[in-house]
Formats: sequence, structure tokens, C-alpha cells
Amino acid sequence: MSPSHILLVDDEPSELLYTKTALETEHYKIETANSGEEALERISRNPAPSLIILDLLMPGMDGLQTLEICRKKHPEQKVIMISSLNDTSKVVRAIKLGASDYLTKPFQPQQLHGAVRRVLEANLETGSQGSSYTAMGDERLEELDDEFFFFAASPVMKQIRNQVEFIAKVDVPVLLLGASGVGKEILARLIHKLSRRAHRPMIKVNCAALPADLLESELFGYEPGAFTGATKSKAGKFELAHKGTFLLDEIGEMSAALQAKLLHVLQDGGFSRLGGRANITADARILAATNIDVERAIATRQLREDLYYRLNAFTITIPPLRDRREEIPTLLTCFMNKFAQKFHKNPLPLSDRLVRECMRYHWPGNLRELGNFVKRYLVLGQEDLVVKELQTQPDETGTGVLSFPAAQGDLKALVRSLKDETEAREIRRVLEDENWNRATAASRLRVSYKALSYKIRQHGLISPSGQKSRLTAV
Repeated sequence: MSPSHILLVDDEPSELLYTKTALETEHYKIETANSGEEALERISRNPAPSLIILDLLMPGMDGLQTLEICRKKHPEQKVIMISSLNDTSKVVRAIKLGASDYLTKPFQPQQLHGAVRRVLEANLETGSQGSSYTAMGDERLEELDDEFFFFAASPVMKQIRNQVEFIAKVDVPVLLLGASGVGKEILARLIHKLSRRAHRPMIKVNCAALPADLLESELFGYEPGAFTGATKSKAGKFELAHKGTFLLDEIGEMSAALQAKLLHVLQDGGFSRLGGRANITADARILAATNIDVERAIATRQLREDLYYRLNAFTITIPPLRDRREEIPTLLTCFMNKFAQKFHKNPLPLSDRLVRECMRYHWPGNLRELGNFVKRYLVLGQEDLVVKELQTQPDETGTGVLSFPAAQGDLKALVRSLKDETEAREIRRVLEDENWNRATAASRLRVSYKALSYKIRQHGLISPSGQKSRLTAV
């Protein structure tokens, strides 16, 4: 096998020589260029280089301009950016333009070699922070912990994985968008694992799970006497996430007043506990997730525009499961093995018929629904029953049926979760019959309006018009 061909682009002769010497020890074939213009001229001739290592700061056409033109003309070209500037805005710009990696000068030869190997070897099983993959042909499976795993087989998910590898190293906020259940928290955990903060905790707060006043105390903590029942000091989640990662889940469901306070904290990095006077600073990498239509939320002032731009240094939109169906067979196997081990049962077979029906179904609840489908199959042990369940659900033009995460624990907890799903299904049916009029639906269900509203929030039910409960789960 012939050595990979690398083009080095740098206007500094000493830097060019250093990088060239470091790579030649690994037996790569090296070519050099002193400017962006010279690099573009070289790329236009065959054979194209396997990889370009491109300096950011150059007179005339700089690295970002060169990268942009290169990627437009040669979309498949792999590029590593290098720079003496650790400018996060330029790093993010390079990612958006399609760079495969970014190194800050001065770098050690082993850092350079690692970056080159990661880019050139698509099926490399070791990432920059010790992350491990199970390679299955052109697929990648990564265990995050006992509960979560990340899987990429479709082109869009592979692209997202490459973006995460890059952006995880840069301490900028990341906004994760996607429908309920697509795996936004999974992606957040992957970003944390691949970041320099992986040795510190990742703290998650669901902004939709608490009323505004309780959420504020959860975020920022409180001192004794701050409110009734506050008898001792309590640190908030921001403090607990110091030097780690902080995931603000369902950020679009936060009240306007609390959004304003959060914006101030993100800008200044300081806050005080409720009832306290001391200023507290916390160094936490911020990730935010939501399933709302961001443009509509900003237009209706559900989401502050300035907060959105503060969180939106980099955005990743995760596609629904129906748009990456090729991942379903492997996901079924992964869920089955994980849940069988968790509940101390033998894995059940996944027949061609069952997999075929899963591939046909549109999965409105995405990964969450798929996981719960496997749990039901594991508990019931009847393939005919679960296949019939898929076949009798509405098609993609219907409302579908939402699935909900089972409580953690033994099989009794799993059975209770099936009861919850049945309850949610019946509530949805009655709401649809009554055109989502809660008062008449509550009367038919023989519960109070307040109880029905609680159940809607609890189960994260969404009307066909897109009007979401204030407590919809991601």
C-alpha cells in the first residue's frame, strides 16, 4: 500500500520544515506550498492529496478563505487547520467550512500524528480522548456508560460524529436541536466524553421539569431563609458543574425572566445564590438542547433571541430515526443486549420479520420509542404481539403513538411503564376526539381539569398543531 500523500501549506519556512520533518518520520509522502493560492493551484492537479494541513494565518488568501474555496471545488478533500491562535470563533468557522481537525501551535509530533491518523483512517478505533469504538463494517458504535451508547451508520450521523470530535475540544456553547427522543442527551454525553473536561462531571437540568422559582434555586442554589423551607445552604447545578459540562435540557421551556438571568450569567460567568450576596463564579462548558421550532419560538418570544445567539456558537441538528432507517437493525440488537443484561434475562431473537416491520414503521418517538419497543418485547416475549402493535399504528401522516422511558429498576418497574403507556395512549385518543379541548376531555375521562393537565405534561403529549405541553420531555 502506497503512503498517504499530504500537502503542507504554511508561509513560515521554519514551521513548514518542522511539520514536514515530523510527518516524514511516519513515512508519509509530503508536498509543500507557501500560500493559499499555490495550494489551490496544486489541488486542481491530479492526483489530489490525501490530506491538506493548512495554516490559518497567511498573507493574501488566509487559511479560512483557502479552506472555503477548496471545499466548494473539492467537497471530499480532507483538511486539518493549524494556527498559533487559539481563537474559538475561527475554530468554529473552520468546522462549519468542513475542516476535519484543528491544531494549535506549537504542537508536539505525537499530537500531529494522532490528528493525521484520525482523519486518514476513517475506521480508527481510538479517538483523541481515549474513546472506544466497535467497528462494524462502515458503522460505529460507542459505549458511553451502562445506559447510553452512540451509534452512527447513516451519512448524516457519521458527519455529526466527525463534528462532535472536532467541536468537543473547543470550549464554546453547543445547541442541540431535534425532535423528542432523537438522542440529544446522548450527543451531549458524547461531547463531554471527548472534551478536555471528561474527568469532571456532566450535570444535567431539565428546564421543563420544574416551575420557574424552583428551577432558579436548582440552577443557582440558595442560602438559609431564601424562601420557606430553606433551612441550610445548597449549591446550585452551576456550581456543581464547575470545570465540567452543564446540559440545559429543554431550554425553550424556561420562563422569560429566568432566561434573562441565565443570559446575564453566561455573559459574566458570575451569579449569587438565592438569598445570598456573595458572587460565585463557575467555569462550566454549556450545552443546551430543545425540540422546539427555534425560529417560531423567537418570533413568539418564547425564546429570547439574545440568549439563542449566546447558546448558538455551534448548532447540531439530529435527524429523526425515520430519516436514518439503516441504523435500526443494529440499534435493535444493541437495545436488546443492553436491556437483557440489565433485567437479567436472555436476549430474544430478532427475526427477519420483526426487523422488516421495524424498518417500515415511522417511529414518531424516535430512539426512545424504539428502546421501549425492545423492552416490551423482552417483557412480553411474544413477537406476534409486538409486530401487530407496529402494524396497527397510524402511518407517517397520522399522529403516531408516543412511547415513554420505563422507570429504572426491575421487571416490576418495566410493567408499570407499560401501564403508563396505555394511560398516555388513551388520553391522547380522547384529546384527539375532542379536538384537544382539555375541559371536555377531562369530563369524558372523569378526572379534573388539573389532573388531566398534569397527565399531559407528565407524558409529554403534543397536539397535531404542534402546541406542546410546557413539560414535554426531550
